[in-house]
Amino acid sequence: MRTLSTKDGLSLSELSLGCMNLPIDDKAESEKIIETALDAGINYFDTADLYQFGENEKLVGEILEKHRSRYDFLIGTKVGNQFDAENREKTAWNPSAAYIKEAVKDSLHRLGVSELDLYQLHGGTIEDNKDETIQAFDDLKQEGTIRSYGISSIRMNVIDYYKKHSAIATLMMQFNPIDNRPLEVTDKLSGIRPLARGPVMKGLLSNKSSSVLEKKFNEGILDYSKDELEETIGALAAINRDLTTLSYAFLRKNGAVIVNGVSSLRQLEDNLASYGRTENLTDDGYNSIMEAVKLLKYGEHRI
Repeated sequence: MRTLSTKDGLSLSELSLGCMNLPIDDKAESEKIIETALDAGINYFDTADLYQFGENEKLVGEILEKHRSRYDFLIGTKVGNQFDAENREKTAWNPSAAYIKEAVKDSLHRLGVSELDLYQLHGGTIEDNKDETIQAFDDLKQEGTIRSYGISSIRMNVIDYYKKHSAIATLMMQFNPIDNRPLEVTDKLSGIRPLARGPVMKGLLSNKSSSVLEKKFNEGILDYSKDELEETIGALAAINRDLTTLSYAFLRKNGAVIVNGVSSLRQLEDNLASYGRTENLTDDGYNSIMEAVKLLKYGEHRI
């Protein structure tokens, strides 16, 4: 499997595993998913402290630890959403240095590691004391608690600030041919590696696109009505019937690490098969995709 490097020297598998939707109540299935991912060459596993209020980190760390002697892998997690684990509820947005430096200890403990490969701010607003947040990440990196840091955000002003004033190595955004808003920033990232979450758009860009369209997008999404979405999916399928492969090729052209989440082993197997069919897009092939979709902007999320 291809790998993509960050400016901090992390080497991430081009197809990586988003762990948010792992069936954590079915440990055996979750273990099969992670083992299959490792066997296929996936080496980056993306979680967050907020996912299942810490339980996701615990499970991911426990399963990966069993395979540490056989595989080299990287773990990324996220911080900023303060939560009450006992009552299973988010309590506040807290990007303060004090909170980040305490929360990282909890994540390290739950994951069973002494160092995090990638630590990401899980959001961000223009009102945050961003310099304080950046200093916290820089301190953790200098201490050796984290190897690298990034942000997960769709707010343009926040992204711009971190680009100019921090050492972020990654930027995570929902990114696929339908939600192509990240194109607004991908050519201006100056060495920051995009991490594409939602590459199959909740299944819309998969072999179940018709049923997903009816169940999840009956009122459309973003700037698309349902009818426009259906027409666009048809136009994309005319380019490549494997819509997942099409999306992966689109993201490869944009230099993105593809962070695909799954909730079952079958989904992972389907994604791996599509990845195996992914080829480099020519400029003409890429332009064909862009002609089939709307070019979107972040709009109200600019701030």
